[in-house]
Formats: sequence, C-alpha cells, structure tokens
Amino acid sequence: MSGRTVLVTGAASGIGQAVCERLAAEGAVLALVDRDQERLAGVAEALGGNGTRHIAIAADVSRENDVRGAIERAVAALGGLRGVVTCAGIFEPSDLGPAADVDLDTFARVLAVNLTGTFLVAKYALPHLMHAAAEAGGSSSIATIGSTAGLRGHGHGAGYTASKGGVISLTRLLAFQYGDKGVRTNCICPGFTDTPMTGGSGRDPVMLRALRRGIPLRRIAQPEEIAALACFLLSDAASYINGQIIAADGGATVT
Repeated sequence: MSGRTVLVTGAASGIGQAVCERLAAEGAVLALVDRDQERLAGVAEALGGNGTRHIAIAADVSRENDVRGAIERAVAALGGLRGVVTCAGIFEPSDLGPAADVDLDTFARVLAVNLTGTFLVAKYALPHLMHAAAEAGGSSSIATIGSTAGLRGHGHGAGYTASKGGVISLTRLLAFQYGDKGVRTNCICPGFTDTPMTGGSGRDPVMLRALRRGIPLRRIAQPEEIAALACFLLSDAASYINGQIIAADGGATVT
C-alpha cells in the first residue's frame, strides 16, 4: 500500500480508526473523514506523529455536499485517490424493538448514514478511482462495510438490517458496473466486533458468554482484524477479487 491514497469514512473510532492505523502501517497516504471533529483530530494527530501523510476532513456522509466537498479536498490535497473504505455507520438504540415499533425517523436516519452515505462516497469517489486505475495500469478498490445483519438478520434493528442489506446489494452492483473500468468493489460483513458502537457489551461477562456460544471461534472480533481484511482487499494481493461479500464473523454465519 506504500504511497497509495485511500479515503476512509468513519475514521475517528472503531473499525474506521483501526483501518486508518493498519493502512498507515502499510505506508498508505490517508484522507480521514468523520463527523466527530474532536475524535478525528486525535486520530489524525496520532497518525501524523508516526509520520503518516494525511488530511483530516470533518464531514457527515449522509449530506451530499459534505461528501462531494470532502472528496474534492482529499484529491486536491493528496493528488488523487486509489482506494476507499466506507466505515461510517450508526446503530440507533430506538431501532432495537420490533419493526412495527420503530419510528420512521429512526429508520430513515440509519439508512441515511449507513446506506445513502455509502452510495454518496462511492458516487463521488468513482471518477477519481477510475482515473487512478487508468493512470496506474492496474486497479483501484472500494471496500464497503456491511454486517452479518445484512446477510441473515439478527432479529432486531429494522433500519440497521435494511441498510446493511442495501450495502451488500450496492456493492455487487458497483462491482459489475465498474469492474471493467478498473475499480474492484467488495464488501466486508463483520460479526459482533468490540467497538464503541457496540457500547462495550462485548466486555460484559454475561453478554460475552452468550455471544461466544454462537461463534465457532468462541470469541468476538477486534477492529484490527476487520482492518487487516480491508487492507488486503485494497492491495494488489486481492487483484482478482471483485464483487465478493466476505463475512468476518468467526464462523457465526455457518451455524
């Protein structure tokens, strides 16, 4: 990944932060995008202290103008774009109930960030990714972040489940439409991962025992493990992988 410019959304915490750290360790040049300016500044400062060339951009992926502007700024500052990882995502507590009890505002808000946000980032990044692929004579890459909820559902989260199912389908569409233009698109579907979005529930002994029973590896994922897969999918080592939906879930979806 040395010298390759990659834009990461949701870069201020969780999987997004881990992706930035892994890509930086592999020598990538980074555009960090997140709506949480304070956390974003902290991640950017740490990466800068390690010598990583980067730009940090505060933006809300659910807002078209924010996304368009963020990508324009990233390309102008870093000289192009070779990869994208769409980690920005939310889960609303009010989305936990039965679908009939979830209000429309909650449902729409989750879709706006998780699905519309992924679409907007891809939409405005694709021209730059195609250009970079043509210039390099190889390929550019998008790694979307879905969820095992989008593969089989978890029994809760109408908005979250629908949004992640949408990300999976969108990924397949992009892989078909842009594969011959030098852009590979793949989707990572994490299982339960220990991030701020899961609220530390994976550290509660009772919850952890229940979670482990459904995972053949008998443990939950760490963000760094998802980041390693994202880094691989963006690299030339994955040059013939396109349109794949990869569950990083310790085997949970085989049960």
